[in-house]
Amino acid sequence: MMLQSKCRHSNSIPEVTCSFCNLTTPQQLLDICFDYVSEHIETISVKNPNTEQLELRKGVALPVELCEKLLNLRSSNNNSVTSEFINIFRDRECTRLKRVRLKGEHVNDADLAILLAHRLVELEIAYCPQLTIKCIDYLSEFGSSLLSLSIGNNTKIFPERVFGAKTKIQNEGYTSFIFHTPSLRKLVLRHVQYLQPFFYLLLLAPLNSLAYLDLSSCSNLGNFNYCVHLTNLTSLVLHNVEKMEDKIPAICKLVNLRHLDISQFNEDLEKYTRPNEVLTMIVKCLPYLTSLDISGTNLAGRGVAEVEVTSCPSDIPGLVHRANNPLQFLGLYETSHEACLRHHIPAKLIAGNANEEQVLIAALAYLDRPEMLQKVLNELFHLFRYESCEFVGQALNIVLEAMTRHLTERHIQISGSATLFYIVKGTGAEELNNAMRVKKKIITTLLNGMAAHINDDTMMRNGCLTLCQFKIPNDVLFEYDRLVDILLHSVNGQQQESFVQRIGIYLLNSLACQVDGKQKVKLGELGAISKMISLISDRLENNICDDVLEVAWSTMWNVTDETPCNCQKFLEKNGMEYFLMCLQKFPQKDELLRNMMGLLGNVAEVQPLRHYLVTPEYLCVFSDLLGSSSDGIEVSYNAAGVISHIASDGPEVWTVTNPSRDYVLDKMVMAISRWDLNSPRNINYRSFEPILYLVGVYHTPECQQWATWALANLTQVYPEKYCGLVEKEGGLELLQEVISNPAPPRAVKVLAEVVLKNCQNYKELLEKIVECLDG
Repeated sequence: MMLQSKCRHSNSIPEVTCSFCNLTTPQQLLDICFDYVSEHIETISVKNPNTEQLELRKGVALPVELCEKLLNLRSSNNNSVTSEFINIFRDRECTRLKRVRLKGEHVNDADLAILLAHRLVELEIAYCPQLTIKCIDYLSEFGSSLLSLSIGNNTKIFPERVFGAKTKIQNEGYTSFIFHTPSLRKLVLRHVQYLQPFFYLLLLAPLNSLAYLDLSSCSNLGNFNYCVHLTNLTSLVLHNVEKMEDKIPAICKLVNLRHLDISQFNEDLEKYTRPNEVLTMIVKCLPYLTSLDISGTNLAGRGVAEVEVTSCPSDIPGLVHRANNPLQFLGLYETSHEACLRHHIPAKLIAGNANEEQVLIAALAYLDRPEMLQKVLNELFHLFRYESCEFVGQALNIVLEAMTRHLTERHIQISGSATLFYIVKGTGAEELNNAMRVKKKIITTLLNGMAAHINDDTMMRNGCLTLCQFKIPNDVLFEYDRLVDILLHSVNGQQQESFVQRIGIYLLNSLACQVDGKQKVKLGELGAISKMISLISDRLENNICDDVLEVAWSTMWNVTDETPCNCQKFLEKNGMEYFLMCLQKFPQKDELLRNMMGLLGNVAEVQPLRHYLVTPEYLCVFSDLLGSSSDGIEVSYNAAGVISHIASDGPEVWTVTNPSRDYVLDKMVMAISRWDLNSPRNINYRSFEPILYLVGVYHTPECQQWATWALANLTQVYPEKYCGLVEKEGGLELLQEVISNPAPPRAVKVLAEVVLKNCQNYKELLEKIVECLDG
């Protein structure tokens, strides 16, 4: 079947799920529960204080479906399967397992024995480097019920020292079989190297029921004659196997084959000397063949027929005899002479790189082959970058699956993340917002890849650029802590001109904006202040004032907003010294000055910390900055805010004689009188609590003047944003009291009246809008 629908989200490619179709439905409650239990395994288990192993809680019993899903879910997460976790399944009365997919660098022989004792019917193990030859005994002991066994990459249970020669095999006691699994119907061994053909003879001899055999990238397979007794074999995979031409006669005797994969990836493997004849022999001898993969070989020939066949046209000479009986699937990816580009190919689904459809089919076919998958993902990346793609949902699903399966493969993560960038960038924001699970899946997959390759500049760049396409911080709040950890690592120790450092710090700054106090506290706990100070120190040492320096201060400004513990961290990390040094070295940098003074405004709002700011040096700086015109009124405004908070504690805390308190307060009033009440602001208030506190400081009317000016300005320039906030936090009543009280000077009362008028005007405007809508 060729692709029929051109809908960007259609599920037209067989077995390829569209992410937008599959993940837009609400997540099932069962899946939510599994995710939670997987992350909080203590909900079903307790740790034995003697063995330090997890044990199932008393009264908990899990049926086979739940046990398998939990184990497979944790196995899909990097390094989350450990001996401690597997011990839960030692209790075979309260847990049940039949089908297990297992990977994890901490899994050992004893762990596998615990799982096999459940009398599994399916076992798939990969990336388990600690497993040893003992596993063979366990497979024999518990393997009588096993129907499917897969031993994948980085899992070596057949060491050369044992199976190097026939005599050694006999001496070790394995004289009639390698492991006793008489019912086995599917066997997958990949990347088994340096074993002699006698090993495979011994391994396969008793497996008469075998229907599926995969020996991809195994060496020393010999001529394959030892497999002719496997008359039930319907699928044979010999991907990337050397000297394949010698094996073709034996393969052709397996007349019941329906799927044959003799594709190659390694360019050093020899080519067929008679490609057209060999392919012709295969299709003639294997009449039931429906799926054939010859990718990476020269079996498709040069596209020139060796004999004239007029009634059965085919641009692949060896497949002429299938022209009227096309294959369901044909792998032609990177075949010699670009066979996938030919017109008359007798197959319904083709894996190649001639078009989007072929590339997607190839990606699906090679999901378990990192080397080939990397190349296919590069093809997919170029399609999204330079051309238009119609099957976005299917492509997205394949990329996410590829990155999840091959987390440690650097090139797959890089190609995948680059493709995700163009998918997310090209997908409408509304469409992504309507597919929240898709969005979450993309973000989690990206973070998994970034965490696994955190020191790789390219991967970090791709990940950060893709994350920038989302709404920060709202879209990433569910992964907030992990993202912060990754970004803090990315900005530390990078070269000064590193793009990753720049984009990382911008993302951190965005993460610090518009989040609640709990997340700001978490940022501080994760080391944000320390990392920013480190960046500032580096810039000062190298006499560089760039966007990184400015954003570092901006990030600390956001992190300290209404967060006293982070303000304290800033002081403890000698932040004030860095403030003075930056001010001295870069006095004319408006953005830098604004960010630094904004941060100090946050520090000044914390009453227990204000005494740290009461020094002659600091107060002179704040006083001088009152007259600054940098960044409009922002620097002068922030300096006045710092002074107002210090002065609000009363004359007794102003222990400095020079500059005097009266002198600085008079200077502040003069500065306020120069400010334009209609000035646009580069500032964001989440709460007016610190300002409203100053409105009530009757003993120092200068503090009231700054506070009422701030409220008047903000409600006049941004009424829709701040009028409601003033009313919500009780500001109207407080300002009315100021107007009624005889103590405040006229200037303060005028500003208070402006605030009340602004709020009243906005309220009347809203009422008119409501009336119009009702009418």
